Order: sequence, then structure tokens, then C-alpha cells
Amino acid sequence: MSKGALLERIEGALANDRLREAVKRATNNFRSGKARAVLEYDDWEAMRERARAVRAHTIAHLDYYLAQLAAKVRENGGYVHFASTGEQAVEIVRKIARHYGVKSVAKSKSMVSEEIHLNDALKEDGIEVYETDLGEYIIQLAGETPSHIIGPALHKTREEIAELFAQLEGRTLSTDTPTLTAVARRQLRNVFLTADMGITGCNFAVAETGSVTLVTNEGNGRMVTALPRIVVTLMGMERIVPRLEDLDLLLTMLTRSATGQRATSYTTIFSGPRRDGEKDGPEAFHLVIVDNQRSTILGTEFEEALHCIRCGACLNICPVYRQIGGHAYGWVYSGPIGAVLTPLYRGVEEWGEVALASSLCGACWEACPVKIPLHDMLIGIRRESAERRRTHPFERWIFRGFGWMMHRPGLYRAAQRAGRWLQRPFVRDGRFRWAPAPLSSWLKTRTLPALPSKGFRDLWQSELTKQREPRLAVKAAFGEQREEGRGA
Repeated sequence: MSKGALLERIEGALANDRLREAVKRATNNFRSGKARAVLEYDDWEAMRERARAVRAHTIAHLDYYLAQLAAKVRENGGYVHFASTGEQAVEIVRKIARHYGVKSVAKSKSMVSEEIHLNDALKEDGIEVYETDLGEYIIQLAGETPSHIIGPALHKTREEIAELFAQLEGRTLSTDTPTLTAVARRQLRNVFLTADMGITGCNFAVAETGSVTLVTNEGNGRMVTALPRIVVTLMGMERIVPRLEDLDLLLTMLTRSATGQRATSYTTIFSGPRRDGEKDGPEAFHLVIVDNQRSTILGTEFEEALHCIRCGACLNICPVYRQIGGHAYGWVYSGPIGAVLTPLYRGVEEWGEVALASSLCGACWEACPVKIPLHDMLIGIRRESAERRRTHPFERWIFRGFGWMMHRPGLYRAAQRAGRWLQRPFVRDGRFRWAPAPLSSWLKTRTLPALPSKGFRDLWQSELTKQREPRLAVKAAFGEQREEGRGA
């Protein structure tokens, strides 16, 4: 990805007022809900620390817990597949589908499937794939990728959704929520009843029981795992907890941090295929555990990125995401966590620039329920990108010159004085109103304060002088008195 492509997407998002308003409205709702939920706890910070400790322990012993999980799933009657790459994961699912003669698939929300472009691969095999999460269903109809980790269609207004559904229904539709919901239910009900295979993501897998946990607000995850005869779960290798007790804590942090709910509408925990005497559930269950570059992060300064529980709180608080939405980031994951994960998963050489889409304000760390220091990681990604010469030559020259000047205090002070004079043609009311390139493009979406008439050094020197004056006056007074004493 080129830096120009990133800037082009950002400019397009900034010019789309309807998108910006939709994103702002949705993230405001999420933030308000979380704020109310946090107030219910006197020990929220302690809970954050406990959740961080659980994730740190799990990732530090990931090999042990993955082995335990695989053994338990097999003990429960399921099958386990390990995929090193996205391509391997796709091929595993395709082979499973061919083996069972699958013709149609009902999917619950899965970010891993978005990573590996699973839907496209299954369509190539002549398999119909239907997203059943309402947000995912909307963006599937629109031919788009998710805009938000928990709200894939967050950027869509009701008017836009009504237009998509009207094309599907072949009639004009009202934009009210009951009408749109009824359309989605009517379209998807038959999908649940007729799909040969269900494919799900995985919020958390529990190592001690071999269980998969799905968190939804619509119940589609429960339908996808109960009705089709074959179920496949795609799981990022880090989405695991040791015990049910740990799951309880992380579900509490997830739902409150994501939408402010005390509990999501549907928490589905299932442990393999249908057993004798059970009336629903699949005949066969396959768990596909996907690496896809995650293992390369282990043992690095970015390892804590694997602690993420995909709540989306960092997106909701991020001032950059709230202005440009998710698609400007260029891949499946957006916001602060996406600006870290995308370069790590897809390569800093090509995707390092996405880390520039951040103000480094640290609000993401404050919002994160497992205390991931995303602002530090964004700086790390930027550093690696610069070290690999992904920055513009002009930018490198500017910073080298700045560093050279900072080592020469006299030259730095002279540059400050010169800057105060040189800025005058470009400043109005204490702000830069225009400037020559390259600052001209930077000023399109930002305001830049003018250099003050007095810098910090000048103000500091004035303050020291003010503090010395009373002492000098007292000293002078005592000196005069001593002179008078000698004269007497």
C-alpha cells in the first residue's frame, strides 16, 4: 500500500459528510453506553488489571493452552486443524465442504474469514455463502468490508440500508427500524433452515472444556451452530482462555467495553457435535486454528497486541477513526488496533504508513479493557517503517536537519527568531491560514498556531529575572545599611 493510497482514502472519507455523521453517531452511542457501565463498578481499574493479567498469562503459555484445547475438542468428538497461513485455512475449509457435499453456507460473524477472503474462495467452488450477522449481511449486499470490529455496517445510514434492501425486495421500503428488521428476518430465515454448513468466528475458546464461545445480539450465532449438519469455527490462535472462570471475567469486560451492555443478548457456548439424545447441534464439528502471522508477533515488543479481545473500544474513542471511519485504514482491522495489527500481519514495508493515522493521544490505552499500550506500539511501527526507509526522502532530510540544529543551541535560537519574521505573510489571527508546499496539504484539514512572539526560553528567563529582582533589592538594601553603619 502506498502512502498516497492512504491519503486518498482519508480525503475521500473526510469529504463524505453522511459517513462521518453516521460514524460519529454510532461511536457516541457506544461510548455513552460504556461510560454508564463502568460507573457500576468501584473496581473497574482493578478488573482491567486482572483481565490484562489473564491475557498476558495465556499468550505467554499459548502452546500449552492450544494443545489442551485441541485435546479437549477431540475428546468432545470434534476435529481440529492447524493452519499456518490464510491460504492453508481456506484450503482446509474448502476440503471440508467438498467432503460433505456442501452447497450452501450460513455464516456467523468472523473477522478471520475476512482476513483470508474465505467467502470468495467458497463461491469459486460454487457454494452459496450467506452472512447472517445483520451488519455483515448489509455490507455483503453492498460489496464492502467491515467498517468496525463490532459494528460492520456502522458507517451506513438507515436510508442507505433501505436502498440496499429495496433492491433485494424489488419494492420501495420505509427507513424505520421495524421494516428493515423484518426484511432481514424474512430473507435470512430460510438460510438458517436450509444451509448445509455453518461457519462461525470465535470470541473465546476455553482450553479446559474445549468449548467455543460466540457473543451476538441477534441470536444468529446460535442458529448457525444449532441447525446446519456441519459446523466449522475459524479461530485466531490467540482467542483462547484457560478456564471458564477467566471467560466470565473477559465476557464482562468485552460487553461493557463494546456497547455498555451488562451482558450481550446471546452468549452461545458449544462443545463439539450433537451427542446422543440431543435434538439440535451439528453432526460434525471442525475447529480451524489460524496463525496467519500471529506467531511472528510472539516475543516481540508488539506481543501485547495479541491480548486484544475485539471489543472496539479503541475505535470508539479514537479521534482519527471518528473522523474517517474504518475503510480508510485499507484492510479488515481499523482504528488504533488495526493500525497496529495490519502492518504486523501484512508487513511493515507495505502497510507501515497506516500507523500514521493516529494522534498518539493515548486515549486508546485508557479505553482498552486489557490495557494494551497501543500508542507505544504505533510509535514502534512508525520507527520500524522509518528504519526500513519507507518515509519520503524529503521527510528524512527535514528530520536530519532538525536533529542537527537541535544539537546547536545558538543556531536553534536564531532559527526561532527568523521563523517569527518569516511566518508573518502566512499568519492571520494567530494561526497559519496558508503556506507553501508541503505545508499547504497539511493545512487542508488542520490549523497550525503561529510561533509566539516570545518562546519558552524567553518566558523562563523573564520569570527568573522576576524572582531575582526582590532578592537583589533586599541585598541592595542591606548593603546600604552596612555603609551607613560604617559612616556612623
